[in-house]
Amino acid sequence: MLSPSEFATLVAAITETRDRKAFARLFDYFVPRLQAYLLRQGADSALAEEIAQDTMVVLWRKSALFDPAKSSLSTWLYRIARNRRIDLLRRDRTTLVEPDDPVFDVVDETDIEGEMDATQREAAVRVAMGDLPEEQLSLVRLAFFEGLSHSQISEITGLPLGTVKSRIRLAFTRLRRTLESGGVVEAG
Repeated sequence: MLSPSEFATLVAAITETRDRKAFARLFDYFVPRLQAYLLRQGADSALAEEIAQDTMVVLWRKSALFDPAKSSLSTWLYRIARNRRIDLLRRDRTTLVEPDDPVFDVVDETDIEGEMDATQREAAVRVAMGDLPEEQLSLVRLAFFEGLSHSQISEITGLPLGTVKSRIRLAFTRLRRTLESGGVVEAG
């Protein structure tokens, strides 16, 4: 088993010199684990393989975004895989999925500090959301807590689709600024 410092060294080699051997070691280590995780979450084997490989492509392309001071490499990669799966499920409108369902949570039991950071980030997001104008907050709730598409929100609220998209984008811009000014947002 590789240690967190070895993971960081391998990621640094990918970032700095596009080291294929370092990537191969991480690929061989993480792909089976990511696939097993995705299978436990209900993905079929083909989808699990696709998402695991896609996650490793993200590592190859965006390795510079990994910060070992903010999370372990496994937490970072599992979060990417989780988010990719949620994105695919959202696109497949035949499946009703609650993205905030605890079944999608990745818990790295060795990363207590990461869990504390996540709790602090969640609290900061709640506070920042409280500062949003009601017209933006209600749309964000419909989109991300109710899982509605922008078109569905437009139909329900009677607002033009462009207005819905614009208000959600404004809300995220405001949330990002608020969170960044508090030093809460992490890269990735």
